Amino acid sequence: MGALESDVSTATLSLDDLHRARERLRPHVRRTPVMRLSVPTPLGFREVCFKLELLQVTGVFKVRGAFNALLQSRAEKVLACSGGNHGLAVAHAAATLGKHATIFVPTSAARLKVAGMKGLGADVRLEGASPKEAFLAAEERARVSGLPLIHPYDQGDVIAGQGTLGLELGVQAPEVRRWLMAVGGGGLAAGCAIALEGVASVVPAEPFGCPGLFEAQAAGHPVGVKSEGCASTSLGPPSLGCLPWSILQGRVGPSVLVEEFAILSAQRWLWESARLVVEPGGATALAALMSGAWVPPDQEPLGVVLCGGNTDGIPACE
Repeated sequence: MGALESDVSTATLSLDDLHRARERLRPHVRRTPVMRLSVPTPLGFREVCFKLELLQVTGVFKVRGAFNALLQSRAEKVLACSGGNHGLAVAHAAATLGKHATIFVPTSAARLKVAGMKGLGADVRLEGASPKEAFLAAEERARVSGLPLIHPYDQGDVIAGQGTLGLELGVQAPEVRRWLMAVGGGGLAAGCAIALEGVASVVPAEPFGCPGLFEAQAAGHPVGVKSEGCASTSLGPPSLGCLPWSILQGRVGPSVLVEEFAILSAQRWLWESARLVVEPGGATALAALMSGAWVPPDQEPLGVVLCGGNTDGIPACE
């Protein structure tokens, strides 16, 4: 499997897969709360329902997919490739289930995440400066060793696990018809798009420095993209995943691109206004709203997923 390819490109996922994943995950993950805040936008304040996934085990939604995949694997040893958060999630799931994980991450991965992986007993391999290089190293190791590779976003079991977040959204905030969420490889958005189909729409947001979905929509298929900026360790994979793309096309509108300064501003606002510590990737969806990059079409209730809180610190005010 190449860095821009998937061994699950022909797989299909259904709502039933997500419901089965939810039952599987009950003993292992939290049903994170929602919180409503009044948010400043260029057109005035808007009440927003926030899904506080930064309070998830390991501080990020990725643990949902990691557990769902590992719970269905008989292997005692597994591999993972990650910009940081997926590796932390796999390390935690493996430790909980008595398995051993070897995780390939780029040297640019956040120190907090790398320390967390090591603290959980994972064998962490620093490979290359970008997620793409780490992904290639993990795929080569899987080819040589025969060990299963738990992909961060391009596997059905992983996407089904991430989609359990979407099931919670429909129950916790049924009045919300549009959920803004950040997109990296696309696993979370794809899972939530399945979970919320016919209930609410997913509005995808990406940094200008990591435009995987935006470029896939322009090309008609996933393509290799740059991975730059403050959110690159969580939203900067080599490309959008093939399986997420097969799910997202036709289910979501155009990806909203967000400037770096807007992401950092949203991150600071969350800390200053609500004492929420959110990593740049986790603040990207809110940045789309606060900056005016995405303008709500009406006054109906809005939701924003704060998908992760693993950061080395909140940026200082300029």
